[in-house]
Amino acid sequence: MTPGLWRTRGERAPVWPGQNWPLGATWSAEATNFAVHAPRATAAWVCLFDDDGVEERHRLTEQTLGIWHGAIPGVRPGTAYGFRAAGPWDPEQGLRFNMNKLLLDPFAKAVSGGLTVDPAIFGYVTGEPERMSRADSAPYVPRSIVVDDQFDWGEDQPLRYRWRDSVIYELHVKGMTALHDRVPEELRGTYAGLATPAVTDYLRDFGITAVELLPVHQFVSEPALVELGLTNYWGYNSIGYFAPHNAYAASGDRGEQVTEFKQMVKAFHEAGLEVILDVVYNHTAEAGALGPTLSFRGLDDRGFYCRAGDAGPGAPAQDTYWDVTGCGNTVDASNPFALRLILDSLRYWVTEMHVDGFRFDLMSALTRVHHRVDMDNHLLMGIGQDPVLRHVKLIAEPWDASMDGYRVGEFPPPWVEWNDQYRDEIRDFWRNHSSGIRTVATRLAGSSDLYLDDGRSPYASINFVTAHDGFTMRDLVSYEQKRNEANGEDNRDGTDNNRSWNHGAEGETDDPALLAVRRRQAANMMATLCLSNGVPMITAGDERGRTQRGNNNAYAQDNEVSWIDWRPDDAWLDVYEITKTALRLRREHPALRQRHWFEGRPTIRGGAKDLAWLHPSGREMTGDDWHDPNLRAIGMFVSGDPLRAPGPRGEQEVDRSFMLWFNSDWHPQKIAMPENDWVQAGEVVLSTDVELPVGTHIKAGDGLSIGRRTVVVLREA
Repeated sequence: MTPGLWRTRGERAPVWPGQNWPLGATWSAEATNFAVHAPRATAAWVCLFDDDGVEERHRLTEQTLGIWHGAIPGVRPGTAYGFRAAGPWDPEQGLRFNMNKLLLDPFAKAVSGGLTVDPAIFGYVTGEPERMSRADSAPYVPRSIVVDDQFDWGEDQPLRYRWRDSVIYELHVKGMTALHDRVPEELRGTYAGLATPAVTDYLRDFGITAVELLPVHQFVSEPALVELGLTNYWGYNSIGYFAPHNAYAASGDRGEQVTEFKQMVKAFHEAGLEVILDVVYNHTAEAGALGPTLSFRGLDDRGFYCRAGDAGPGAPAQDTYWDVTGCGNTVDASNPFALRLILDSLRYWVTEMHVDGFRFDLMSALTRVHHRVDMDNHLLMGIGQDPVLRHVKLIAEPWDASMDGYRVGEFPPPWVEWNDQYRDEIRDFWRNHSSGIRTVATRLAGSSDLYLDDGRSPYASINFVTAHDGFTMRDLVSYEQKRNEANGEDNRDGTDNNRSWNHGAEGETDDPALLAVRRRQAANMMATLCLSNGVPMITAGDERGRTQRGNNNAYAQDNEVSWIDWRPDDAWLDVYEITKTALRLRREHPALRQRHWFEGRPTIRGGAKDLAWLHPSGREMTGDDWHDPNLRAIGMFVSGDPLRAPGPRGEQEVDRSFMLWFNSDWHPQKIAMPENDWVQAGEVVLSTDVELPVGTHIKAGDGLSIGRRTVVVLREA
């Protein structure tokens, strides 16, 4: 809203009593009901805005169970509104009521406009945090929008792919199409742009089953970033948990973004692709005690955010926020209203927006009860018992910004987890810094050390080598030092533990030999990822050699640094083809995506072991081999005759058997193919070794040479 357009007509007559549920704005032909949770407020108003920015305040005279509510006739979909709340100003006790601040509806289904950084957006006077600000924030903050939920979904139904059949592609709504020459220019960087065949056909042809969208809940940029001339590109700064981010809509932000988002989901489903949302419930954009007052802080600061001195219900709230997110505040998911908001939000995105699952950012922060991680907390229990949520895909980022928040391998079923131990071990293996071949084998086979003991399957591990946070695959093989100067923090931000290798020269190069090594290493890691037991997650653009020019924390780079370059001239198309081949093999062969754990013994009497690890000499690995610090090559035999898991009718399933060789050594390896009673011949079906091309036939007992730093996959002939 342009500041000069704002003015007020003052208060209007009392509204109808309405009802205290559902929360937010609920439109009907007769009236729109407004309900907002502010249990400690002494008064509340709903403020309506016309297209010229004129405000009409309507006092809500009814309060039921801490919820202020009322219905206003004649309010149509597309109407902009906000709330104001009066009450005590006592920051020391977590009471920050200030009716001069226009507040977003926590349950708003759409948001219009953005945030303008101005002293008025803060609840206190600049430089005097204990003194309440009298400046009105309405000209500078976004507005909530009344929405009509009607949409024709047609035949749309959840796809419900099994985890073992899933391949995830992590992408950014804007970055995926901002530079895409086959997407209409007016749709680039939007939900509608993602829904075009140029995107959906590409992903389906490549072998993806699910897109994981970086945050699409309404978010704003941090004031400090704005002052640097930057924006929060990734979106991990949520302020509206029901509203699709308005800047990603090509059609408008007065409710049109809701319809456009639904059309995108419908298009993905028609293409056979599930939609998973990266959700950020652990903190909000209001930051620490000196952050802006935008919504929750002005309605129930004391109840919604964790305090450092919080000893439990009824204890005094202290002004010091307790922060295990690194973002200034932590949402208290044990608070009944916060818990309700999260569960209602999740259900809304499943039932009304038809999304298929969620990846929870810093999930450990949401498991806290009185600061302590508790896997029996109300949120996990509530999701597990919910008839809607327990059947969608649930992914935990199993850590937060604290030491005790690292909980990889500890989340209960049906949760699956981002497995950073897989990431680190595979990176180290291919740069010859592995902690041992035994650990590498454990990661390739599904990380049983993390997930077997609590009854979960290998698919509980979301395997990844890169993600949005960190180097891209191309940068992982091109840089050893981060290049984050553009973020405005003097290169202090971003991790220094990159586990990367530039292969002899820092940054981009025109040296064809060096480029060939880097591309082969990228292909090695992509093939390893796609053929490991568990669920592979690919970061958008890695298959094409996307670079961020060494920036490993590009959260503030809403430009070509972060966007995918779709031009073919600089694309690593050989990496693309290797990755696509690996995904095709995985899709066509259940032996390469098994549900049950390997047991290292035959599935039937007299048969081959379901899994055997081979030394390059041709023998099965021995105890001494597993502890050989110089061993950098290993063979993985996977039997498909028969598989351990039964078919859909209980029938015994049979597949081809595979021999996978991983050689990270800087020397070629002489490999002896063992003679055996089960597999007599094989064919190379994937290879990063130019001297051992696809189509090469190998017999049992033959010897072959595998090039340095290569992956070779043989399928039973």
